Amino acid sequence: MKIGLISVAGEGSNGGLESVVAELKRIDEAGFPFISMPNIFGVDAITAIALAGGQTRNLEMATGVVPTPPRHPAALAQQALTTQEACGGRFTLGIGLSHKIVIEDMFGLSYAQPAKQMREYLEVLMPLLEGKPAAFQGDLYRVNAGLQVPGGVPVPVLIAALGPRMLEVAGQLAHGTSTWMTGLATLGDHIVPTIGAAAAAAGRPQPRVLASIPVALTEDVDAASEACNKAFAIYPTLPSYKAMLDREGVAQPSEIALLGDESVIRNGIDRFRDAGVTDFAASIFPAGPGSVERTQALLKSLL
Repeated sequence: MKIGLISVAGEGSNGGLESVVAELKRIDEAGFPFISMPNIFGVDAITAIALAGGQTRNLEMATGVVPTPPRHPAALAQQALTTQEACGGRFTLGIGLSHKIVIEDMFGLSYAQPAKQMREYLEVLMPLLEGKPAAFQGDLYRVNAGLQVPGGVPVPVLIAALGPRMLEVAGQLAHGTSTWMTGLATLGDHIVPTIGAAAAAAGRPQPRVLASIPVALTEDVDAASEACNKAFAIYPTLPSYKAMLDREGVAQPSEIALLGDESVIRNGIDRFRDAGVTDFAASIFPAGPGSVERTQALLKSLL
Protein backbone atom coordinates (compact mmCIF):
# COMPACT_ATOMS: atom_id res chain seq x y z
CA MET A 1 0.00 0.00 0.00
CA LYS A 2 1.29 3.43 -0.97
CA ILE A 3 1.11 6.30 1.54
CA GLY A 4 0.48 9.76 0.16
CA LEU A 5 -0.97 13.11 1.13
CA ILE A 6 -3.95 15.33 0.42
CA SER A 7 -2.94 18.72 -0.94
CA VAL A 8 -3.85 21.64 1.31
CA ALA A 9 -2.47 24.56 -0.72
CA GLY A 10 -5.20 25.08 -3.31
CA GLU A 11 -8.01 26.55 -1.23
CA GLY A 12 -8.52 29.83 0.59
CA SER A 13 -7.23 33.33 0.05
CA ASN A 14 -3.59 32.19 -0.04
CA GLY A 15 -4.22 29.18 -2.26
CA GLY A 16 -2.83 30.50 -5.53
CA LEU A 17 -0.98 28.58 -8.21
CA GLU A 18 2.43 29.54 -6.85
CA SER A 19 1.70 28.04 -3.45
CA VAL A 20 0.20 24.89 -4.98
CA VAL A 21 3.18 24.22 -7.24
CA ALA A 22 5.57 24.91 -4.36
CA GLU A 23 3.69 22.39 -2.20
CA LEU A 24 3.80 19.70 -4.89
CA LYS A 25 7.54 20.26 -5.31
CA ARG A 26 8.07 19.89 -1.54
CA ILE A 27 6.05 16.67 -1.42
CA ASP A 28 7.98 15.28 -4.39
CA GLU A 29 11.32 16.14 -2.78
CA ALA A 30 10.16 14.56 0.50
CA GLY A 31 9.77 11.25 -1.31
CA PHE A 32 6.03 10.69 -1.02
CA PRO A 33 4.77 8.56 -3.93
CA PHE A 34 1.55 10.46 -4.61
CA ILE A 35 -0.57 13.44 -3.71
CA SER A 36 -4.30 13.92 -4.20
CA MET A 37 -5.36 17.47 -4.99
CA PRO A 38 -8.93 18.58 -4.19
CA ASN A 39 -10.90 20.48 -6.82
CA ILE A 40 -13.50 22.47 -4.88
CA PHE A 41 -13.80 26.25 -5.22
CA GLY A 42 -10.14 27.24 -5.40
CA VAL A 43 -7.64 26.81 -8.22
CA ASP A 44 -8.37 24.28 -10.94
CA ALA A 45 -6.60 21.10 -9.88
CA ILE A 46 -5.83 19.79 -13.36
CA THR A 47 -4.28 23.08 -14.45
CA ALA A 48 -2.19 23.29 -11.28
CA ILE A 49 -0.94 19.72 -11.72
CA ALA A 50 0.00 20.44 -15.34
CA LEU A 51 2.09 23.41 -14.19
CA ALA A 52 3.76 21.27 -11.53
CA GLY A 53 4.53 18.51 -14.03
CA GLY A 54 7.77 20.08 -15.21
CA GLN A 55 8.91 20.95 -11.68
CA THR A 56 8.47 17.50 -10.11
CA ARG A 57 10.28 14.27 -10.90
CA ASN A 58 8.67 11.22 -9.31
CA LEU A 59 5.39 12.31 -7.69
CA GLU A 60 2.13 10.85 -8.96
CA MET A 61 -0.39 13.69 -8.92
CA ALA A 62 -4.10 12.89 -8.81
CA THR A 63 -7.20 15.04 -8.73
CA GLY A 64 -9.49 14.27 -5.85
CA VAL A 65 -11.92 14.93 -7.46
CA VAL A 66 -13.04 16.89 -10.55
CA PRO A 67 -16.85 17.17 -10.84
CA THR A 68 -18.09 15.71 -14.12
CA PRO A 69 -21.51 17.34 -14.69
CA PRO A 70 -20.14 20.81 -15.64
CA ARG A 71 -17.49 19.40 -18.04
CA HIS A 72 -18.15 17.56 -21.29
CA PRO A 73 -16.24 14.25 -21.28
CA ALA A 74 -14.43 15.06 -24.53
CA ALA A 75 -13.30 18.44 -23.19
CA LEU A 76 -12.14 16.85 -19.93
CA ALA A 77 -10.31 14.13 -21.87
CA GLN A 78 -8.43 16.76 -23.88
CA GLN A 79 -7.39 18.59 -20.71
CA ALA A 80 -6.38 15.34 -19.00
CA LEU A 81 -4.34 14.11 -21.97
CA THR A 82 -2.54 17.44 -22.15
CA THR A 83 -1.80 17.32 -18.42
CA GLN A 84 -0.51 13.77 -18.72
CA GLU A 85 1.97 14.93 -21.35
CA ALA A 86 3.05 17.79 -19.08
CA CYS A 87 3.56 15.32 -16.21
CA GLY A 88 5.42 12.70 -18.21
CA GLY A 89 2.92 9.99 -17.28
CA ARG A 90 2.51 10.83 -13.57
CA PHE A 91 -1.05 12.18 -13.71
CA THR A 92 -4.14 10.31 -12.50
CA LEU A 93 -7.59 11.74 -13.16
CA GLY A 94 -9.95 11.49 -10.22
CA ILE A 95 -13.54 12.40 -11.08
CA GLY A 96 -16.90 12.39 -9.34
CA LEU A 97 -20.48 13.55 -9.52
CA SER A 98 -20.05 16.14 -6.74
CA HIS A 99 -23.23 16.82 -4.75
CA LYS A 100 -26.79 17.90 -5.48
CA ILE A 101 -26.30 21.13 -3.53
CA VAL A 102 -23.40 22.05 -5.84
CA ILE A 103 -24.64 20.79 -9.21
CA GLU A 104 -28.28 21.85 -8.93
CA ASP A 105 -28.35 24.68 -6.39
CA MET A 106 -25.09 26.40 -7.37
CA PHE A 107 -24.58 25.49 -11.03
CA GLY A 108 -28.21 25.08 -12.10
CA LEU A 109 -27.58 21.69 -13.75
CA SER A 110 -29.45 18.43 -13.37
CA TYR A 111 -28.39 15.91 -10.74
CA ALA A 112 -30.93 13.32 -11.84
CA GLN A 113 -29.80 9.74 -12.54
CA PRO A 114 -26.26 10.22 -11.20
CA ALA A 115 -25.05 6.65 -11.71
CA LYS A 116 -26.37 6.63 -15.28
CA GLN A 117 -24.68 9.97 -15.93
CA MET A 118 -21.35 8.57 -14.73
CA ARG A 119 -21.68 5.36 -16.76
CA GLU A 120 -22.40 7.25 -19.99
CA TYR A 121 -19.68 9.77 -19.18
CA LEU A 122 -17.11 6.99 -18.87
CA GLU A 123 -18.25 5.39 -22.11
CA VAL A 124 -17.07 8.57 -23.81
CA LEU A 125 -14.13 9.47 -21.58
CA MET A 126 -12.29 6.17 -21.27
CA PRO A 127 -11.66 5.46 -24.98
CA LEU A 128 -10.36 9.00 -25.48
CA LEU A 129 -7.96 8.63 -22.55
CA GLU A 130 -6.67 5.41 -24.13
CA GLY A 131 -5.95 7.13 -27.43
CA LYS A 132 -9.01 5.73 -29.20
CA PRO A 133 -11.99 7.51 -30.78
CA ALA A 134 -15.21 7.72 -28.80
CA ALA A 135 -18.36 6.58 -30.58
CA PHE A 136 -21.27 6.49 -28.16
CA GLN A 137 -24.97 7.16 -28.49
CA GLY A 138 -26.72 7.28 -25.14
CA ASP A 139 -29.56 9.13 -23.51
CA LEU A 140 -27.34 11.82 -21.99
CA TYR A 141 -24.30 11.85 -24.29
CA ARG A 142 -24.12 11.36 -28.05
CA VAL A 143 -20.50 11.65 -29.11
CA ASN A 144 -18.43 10.74 -32.16
CA ALA A 145 -15.00 12.30 -31.63
CA GLY A 146 -11.30 11.66 -31.40
CA LEU A 147 -8.28 13.44 -29.91
CA GLN A 148 -4.59 13.55 -30.73
CA VAL A 149 -2.34 14.59 -27.85
CA PRO A 150 1.17 13.13 -28.29
CA GLY A 151 2.60 11.84 -25.02
CA GLY A 152 -0.71 12.03 -23.20
CA VAL A 153 -1.80 8.40 -23.27
CA PRO A 154 -2.90 6.67 -21.16
CA VAL A 155 -4.58 8.46 -18.25
CA PRO A 156 -5.68 6.30 -15.28
CA VAL A 157 -9.11 7.19 -13.89
CA LEU A 158 -10.40 6.89 -10.32
CA ILE A 159 -14.09 7.45 -9.55
CA ALA A 160 -15.44 8.90 -6.33
CA ALA A 161 -17.66 5.87 -5.84
CA LEU A 162 -19.31 5.04 -2.51
CA GLY A 163 -22.71 3.46 -3.19
CA PRO A 164 -23.19 0.01 -4.77
CA ARG A 165 -24.20 1.26 -8.24
CA MET A 166 -21.33 3.71 -8.48
CA LEU A 167 -18.85 1.10 -7.27
CA GLU A 168 -20.15 -1.25 -9.95
CA VAL A 169 -19.64 1.42 -12.61
CA ALA A 170 -16.13 2.16 -11.32
CA GLY A 171 -15.16 -1.50 -11.26
CA GLN A 172 -16.47 -2.17 -14.75
CA LEU A 173 -15.16 0.90 -16.55
CA ALA A 174 -12.46 2.73 -14.54
CA HIS A 175 -9.25 1.88 -12.69
CA GLY A 176 -10.54 2.21 -9.16
CA THR A 177 -12.21 4.42 -6.61
CA SER A 178 -11.23 7.39 -4.48
CA THR A 179 -13.06 7.61 -1.14
CA TRP A 180 -13.49 10.27 1.53
CA MET A 181 -15.25 10.21 4.90
CA THR A 182 -15.33 6.43 4.68
CA GLY A 183 -14.21 4.42 7.68
CA LEU A 184 -12.14 1.28 8.01
CA ALA A 185 -15.03 -1.18 8.46
CA THR A 186 -16.96 0.25 5.51
CA LEU A 187 -13.90 0.04 3.29
CA GLY A 188 -13.27 -3.56 4.30
CA ASP A 189 -16.78 -4.97 4.07
CA HIS A 190 -18.34 -2.74 1.39
CA ILE A 191 -16.02 -0.64 -0.80
CA VAL A 192 -13.21 -3.13 -1.48
CA PRO A 193 -15.33 -6.26 -2.10
CA THR A 194 -18.00 -4.47 -4.14
CA ILE A 195 -15.66 -2.76 -6.58
CA GLY A 196 -13.43 -5.83 -6.68
CA ALA A 197 -16.33 -8.10 -7.64
CA ALA A 198 -17.46 -5.70 -10.36
CA ALA A 199 -13.98 -5.53 -11.85
CA ALA A 200 -13.55 -9.30 -11.75
CA ALA A 201 -16.92 -9.87 -13.44
CA ALA A 202 -15.88 -7.45 -16.20
CA GLY A 203 -12.53 -9.18 -16.68
CA ARG A 204 -10.63 -6.13 -15.45
CA PRO A 205 -7.58 -6.00 -13.14
CA GLN A 206 -7.93 -5.59 -9.39
CA PRO A 207 -8.95 -1.94 -8.93
CA ARG A 208 -7.14 0.69 -6.90
CA VAL A 209 -8.84 1.84 -3.71
CA LEU A 210 -7.54 5.23 -2.65
CA ALA A 211 -8.81 6.03 0.84
CA SER A 212 -8.42 9.56 2.17
CA ILE A 213 -8.56 9.88 5.96
CA PRO A 214 -7.96 12.76 8.43
CA VAL A 215 -4.71 12.14 10.32
CA ALA A 216 -3.04 13.95 13.24
CA LEU A 217 -0.09 12.96 15.43
CA THR A 218 -1.11 14.30 18.83
CA GLU A 219 -0.89 13.79 22.58
CA ASP A 220 -4.27 15.47 23.11
CA VAL A 221 -6.81 13.32 21.31
CA ASP A 222 -9.81 15.21 22.68
CA ALA A 223 -8.53 18.53 21.34
CA ALA A 224 -7.59 16.91 18.03
CA SER A 225 -11.06 15.41 17.73
CA GLU A 226 -12.62 18.81 18.26
CA ALA A 227 -10.30 20.36 15.66
CA CYS A 228 -11.05 17.55 13.22
CA ASN A 229 -14.81 17.92 13.54
CA LYS A 230 -14.52 21.68 13.08
CA ALA A 231 -12.23 21.42 10.04
CA PHE A 232 -14.46 18.90 8.29
CA ALA A 233 -17.86 20.01 9.62
CA ILE A 234 -19.48 20.28 6.19
CA TYR A 235 -19.09 16.63 5.26
CA PRO A 236 -21.60 14.97 7.61
CA THR A 237 -24.23 17.31 6.11
CA LEU A 238 -23.70 15.95 2.57
CA PRO A 239 -25.87 12.88 1.88
CA SER A 240 -23.25 10.68 0.22
CA TYR A 241 -20.75 11.14 3.04
CA LYS A 242 -23.37 10.93 5.77
CA ALA A 243 -24.38 7.57 4.31
CA MET A 244 -20.83 6.32 4.74
CA LEU A 245 -20.60 7.63 8.30
CA ASP A 246 -23.97 6.04 9.09
CA ARG A 247 -22.79 2.76 7.61
CA GLU A 248 -19.73 2.94 9.85
CA GLY A 249 -21.99 3.62 12.85
CA VAL A 250 -20.49 7.02 13.62
CA ALA A 251 -21.60 10.63 13.37
CA GLN A 252 -18.46 12.79 13.27
CA PRO A 253 -15.32 12.86 11.08
CA SER A 254 -13.10 12.37 14.12
CA GLU A 255 -14.60 8.91 14.63
CA ILE A 256 -13.11 7.60 11.38
CA ALA A 257 -9.86 9.60 11.65
CA LEU A 258 -6.44 8.45 12.85
CA LEU A 259 -5.71 10.60 15.90
CA GLY A 260 -3.12 9.83 18.54
CA ASP A 261 0.48 8.86 19.08
CA GLU A 262 2.84 7.14 16.67
CA SER A 263 1.62 3.64 17.50
CA VAL A 264 -2.02 4.60 16.89
CA ILE A 265 -1.24 5.99 13.47
CA ARG A 266 1.16 3.19 12.48
CA ASN A 267 -1.28 0.47 13.55
CA GLY A 268 -4.18 2.31 11.97
CA ILE A 269 -2.46 2.51 8.61
CA ASP A 270 -1.65 -1.20 8.82
CA ARG A 271 -5.35 -1.93 9.34
CA PHE A 272 -6.28 0.03 6.22
CA ARG A 273 -3.75 -2.04 4.29
CA ASP A 274 -5.23 -5.25 5.68
CA ALA A 275 -8.71 -4.09 4.62
CA GLY A 276 -7.61 -3.97 0.98
CA VAL A 277 -6.82 -0.28 0.58
CA THR A 278 -4.12 0.15 -2.07
CA ASP A 279 -3.43 3.87 -1.60
CA PHE A 280 -3.71 5.67 1.74
CA ALA A 281 -3.98 9.47 1.49
CA ALA A 282 -3.52 11.37 4.75
CA SER A 283 -5.52 14.55 5.13
CA ILE A 284 -3.34 16.32 7.68
CA PHE A 285 -5.08 19.12 9.56
CA PRO A 286 -3.87 21.49 12.32
CA ALA A 287 -4.39 19.83 15.70
CA GLY A 288 -2.04 21.94 17.82
CA PRO A 289 1.33 23.68 17.46
CA GLY A 290 3.64 21.78 15.14
CA SER A 291 1.20 18.93 14.62
CA VAL A 292 1.13 19.21 10.83
CA GLU A 293 4.92 19.02 10.51
CA ARG A 294 5.24 16.18 13.03
CA THR A 295 2.46 14.19 11.36
CA GLN A 296 4.06 14.54 7.94
CA ALA A 297 7.44 13.52 9.33
CA LEU A 298 5.92 10.38 10.85
CA LEU A 299 4.22 9.45 7.59
CA LYS A 300 7.47 10.02 5.71
CA SER A 301 9.19 7.56 8.06
CA LEU A 302 6.64 4.92 7.04
CA LEU A 303 7.34 5.13 3.31
